[in-house]
Amino acid sequence: MKESKEAQYTKYVKESEEIGFERMGIMTSQSWRRDPKHLLFSLSRYKFVAKMFQGLDHILEVGCGDGFATRIVQQSVGKVDVTDFDPIFIQDLEKRQKGSKWAAKAFVHDILKTPIPGSYDGIYALDVLEHISKDSEHLFLENIIKALNPQGVLIIGVPSLESEQYASEDSKQGHINLKSQGDLKKTLEPFFHNIFMFSMNDEVVHTGFYGMAHYSFAVCCFKRKGK
Repeated sequence: MKESKEAQYTKYVKESEEIGFERMGIMTSQSWRRDPKHLLFSLSRYKFVAKMFQGLDHILEVGCGDGFATRIVQQSVGKVDVTDFDPIFIQDLEKRQKGSKWAAKAFVHDILKTPIPGSYDGIYALDVLEHISKDSEHLFLENIIKALNPQGVLIIGVPSLESEQYASEDSKQGHINLKSQGDLKKTLEPFFHNIFMFSMNDEVVHTGFYGMAHYSFAVCCFKRKGK
């Protein structure tokens, strides 16, 4: 076994030789390759969710993509399930997390076709709603909320409409339903009694003027009866 010049790092060398290295997912690998700071921003969004959900038992991530950042939420809650409508991402995630202590239940599901099975204390969807057409957003939210416990919390995170002019070409191609923070809240009001809005610029979350925010969070609780 190779030994580091500093003794405390030798165990890291040993682990890398015995277990190997962690591999990024399809999307995070591309982000790290093309725009490393963007990966920092993305991870920070997961940290916000982890702090909001801290101590909850059973959580669901909708639209997990490659699922690389999910373990940030796993650190703070009892259990996280993940789902995405694209089997390529789920297959890659299952392959990467095989045998890992961070392995999450992962399954393919199209939220626009049927409600999500199960019941959860918290559900979050980051960078998903902007990919859903305006005509389908009500169905998207309705099918998510059916899986949320009566006292459960939903967190929606989306790039702001105001940030569109700075988005990459790849983002512009997929973002078909961007919203200002005010419009995002209005979209969610039919489903929840309480909605708390937060702004985000880079990795900093704040309650400042939303018109200058690059990203918006909606923390929703006390879902309305019948939802």
